[in-house]
Amino acid sequence: MRGKEAILVLETGHSFVGESFGYEGEVVGEIVFNTGMVGYPQTLTDPSYANQIIVFSYPLIGNYGVDTERLESSKIHCSGVVAREFNDYKFHWNSEKSLREFLVENKIVGIHKVDTRAIVREIRKFGTMKAIISTKEKDAFVLAKKLLKYDFSYLDLVRRVTTTVPYEINPEGDKKLALLDFGVKMGIVRELLRYNFRIKIFPAWTSFEDIKNYNPDGIVLSNGPGDPANVPYVQETIRRIMSLEKPILGICLGIQLIALSFGAKTYKLKFGHRGANHPVYHVDTRRTYITSQNHSYAIDEKTLPPGFEVNYYNLNDHTVEGIKHNSLPLVAVQFHPEASPGPWDTKFIFDEYYRLF
Repeated sequence: MRGKEAILVLETGHSFVGESFGYEGEVVGEIVFNTGMVGYPQTLTDPSYANQIIVFSYPLIGNYGVDTERLESSKIHCSGVVAREFNDYKFHWNSEKSLREFLVENKIVGIHKVDTRAIVREIRKFGTMKAIISTKEKDAFVLAKKLLKYDFSYLDLVRRVTTTVPYEINPEGDKKLALLDFGVKMGIVRELLRYNFRIKIFPAWTSFEDIKNYNPDGIVLSNGPGDPANVPYVQETIRRIMSLEKPILGICLGIQLIALSFGAKTYKLKFGHRGANHPVYHVDTRRTYITSQNHSYAIDEKTLPPGFEVNYYNLNDHTVEGIKHNSLPLVAVQFHPEASPGPWDTKFIFDEYYRLF
């Protein structure tokens, strides 16, 4: 089935005319690219992509449909999707719906039959930027002017994706975990359940007193979207949580918020790390692992306070990928050890965390 004509316009003024795939309409977001070859259902439902338009650099998307048992959340969180070619078939025995059906169901605008290599090169050259996809307006100049009205720099995207009420998973489990939900992927929860943890998931704004009253054996600070500096209300809570000296696991946004809470700084990467093929070097073992990643910001190593040290580095740009503390029971990484999608090289991170108990 041939889709309606669609147009993608970047903040640089460059435009790409293609074909609509999914919901018809108009959407604005920060455009980013993902280099993963598989795992588009998990990528689309990762809450860390809130307010972003995802460009898939792999040329074929949609060829195995969508299996709703393997998603990272209950819905698609990105604003829009760009691909070289969308496939509307579902060649997988466990697929419940096609990608087109999934996009329409979630009211997500998509565009394909565009030069994604050129788009990725544009993002790499100028950095992540605002973009707009439309099936309504065909004039690129009009759409470029619309982009001028938007400013994403101040957005607290965590409030869009966090749970609004606490809830418990595996209430008969052994040890109690308090998980602060900044946009948690269910892949993280699934990995923690392998250790029979009793997990209570709290909203991002939960007070230290509420967490302490739960009397957890450990605390998890989850992944999430956006600029960590736009979530200042969690910093005092994290400082007080750390003072409990209970095992703490921080992943992605979680590690950035730990760093900010103790006076370090973060900065925005030119085009971020997104995909399932990012090499990370472990200082302690001198081994390299291939990791799954999704973040726009990184910790400024020079601003880390005494007591903290970097134990993982990204081999592509030497940015911080993990920190440890010389006395506190802390495991904190920038990459995603649960993968989902991606390689399982670093699932031992959960073993390290479990051993802290």
